[in-house]
Amino acid sequence: MLARMPVHSLFPTRIYTAPIARGDLNSRLLRECRHLAEEDIAGRRWSATNYPGGFTSYNSQARMHRMSPTFAALEKLIDGHVRKFARVLDLDLARRKLEMTDCWVNVMSRQVVHGLHLHPLATISGTYYVRTPRGCSGLKFEDPRLDRYMAAPPRKSRARRDNQVWVTVPAEQGRVVLFESWLRHEVQPNPTKTERVSVSFNYSWF
Repeated sequence: MLARMPVHSLFPTRIYTAPIARGDLNSRLLRECRHLAEEDIAGRRWSATNYPGGFTSYNSQARMHRMSPTFAALEKLIDGHVRKFARVLDLDLARRKLEMTDCWVNVMSRQVVHGLHLHPLATISGTYYVRTPRGCSGLKFEDPRLDRYMAAPPRKSRARRDNQVWVTVPAEQGRVVLFESWLRHEVQPNPTKTERVSVSFNYSWF
């Protein structure tokens, strides 16, 4: 069948999204995220320099799934989706499995931005959205080939999604977004007056 097609799609970049909220888990997560943002002094201090206007426990409390039963419950839900995503990617996990190694909280107030980055040394990364006010910023992904385009013309304004160099996946409360950790991404400034709250995580292959 492929031999008859003039154009082939090779080396695709996969993004996985799914709803996972159950019962009152989301409300408990929101309560604990807010509590952490108030009580994590080390995290507040680090965020003041590296995450101006917002809060992240990335550099202070980055294993919340080992510290809180609520976050551990979230981990169990995410585990199943990571397994599904790994099958889509055809990852060979016969000898070792993917495990959540990092899990931290992000609170983005008005105009807080999360700059372009990737997640070194991890295999699959993702975000679960705890609170997403209407109009808040989504998760913006960059075409990993962008620095190799050289003399390529710009894409049409209405280019198909799979031909665009930047694609934003909306942030939706109760949903998880998964991607391979080498994929660069960012969150543009939160334009709303309400906090955008999320839980980010890494799965590693040991």
